[in-house]
Amino acid sequence: MLSIKKYAAIDIGSNAVRLLISNIIEQKGKPVLFKKNSLVRVPIRLGSDVFVHGKISKENISRLLDTMQAFKLLMKSHKVVKYKACATSAMRESANGKQVVDLVLKTSGISIDIIGGEVEAAIIAATDLNSYIDPTKTYLYVDVGGGSTEFTVIHEGNQVASRSFKIGTVRLLNDMVSKEAWQELEQWIKLNSSHYDKISVLGSGGNINKIFKVSGKALGKPLTYFYLTSYYNTLQTYSYEERITELDLNQDRADVIIPAMRIYLSAMKWSGAKNIYVPKIGLADGIIKSIYYDTVTSNTQ
Repeated sequence: MLSIKKYAAIDIGSNAVRLLISNIIEQKGKPVLFKKNSLVRVPIRLGSDVFVHGKISKENISRLLDTMQAFKLLMKSHKVVKYKACATSAMRESANGKQVVDLVLKTSGISIDIIGGEVEAAIIAATDLNSYIDPTKTYLYVDVGGGSTEFTVIHEGNQVASRSFKIGTVRLLNDMVSKEAWQELEQWIKLNSSHYDKISVLGSGGNINKIFKVSGKALGKPLTYFYLTSYYNTLQTYSYEERITELDLNQDRADVIIPAMRIYLSAMKWSGAKNIYVPKIGLADGIIKSIYYDTVTSNTQ
């Protein structure tokens, strides 16, 4: 007997807002399949408001409300049976974040959870990484966002350390990351990776996905530290406008891609990783899985 249901995840990040709709395919005697059906991304960049001015601007509140109403209609059209909306760094730190959440609920009926950095890291890391990793090896999982980056050390399939740092692409663009924050991150990575002989980085986030696509590498094959450094240096020889017109980058990707690469390269350098694998997963995928497993748990209790 085959059962297919649709679940949705809304990820309200500091750089973009995403709606992921996935098919949950259940078949008796077989493991459940999570298949991406649709992904919509709107680059509202809430972080530019919050990290500079401390709150979300009227213009971006209006854009967010429109986006949430559109997402609500899309979920209805897709016949989504369950959804979960999570807001991260920007909404967390915004002076009017709570009011915006209330407004969204009032106008679209969508309930938003503002989650902490450690919860965010846990949801992302709970995404079934086992299908992407070798259980005999050690990895540093790096999920780069606009407001924060989540780091998780995975050794032989187990999470041994996890932490969220307020170092993100939108913060870096606005020159809002202190030297001390970088030093703290360097110490944490070195402390948690130094006792492993060999470590690889697992990278997630829109920027590394784009870089991987550009590389033309086959899925499952890693990018090298050398390749990433070379591409990073190449990007810096182009102006913002040239990155859009000549390198075919979206306007909301063309600026944040450089600070994102700085974070990935720093993580590789400090952990001693020569390779970075790109499994193409993130918070939205983790949210879908959490809805499913929460449902399964509540049904068996």
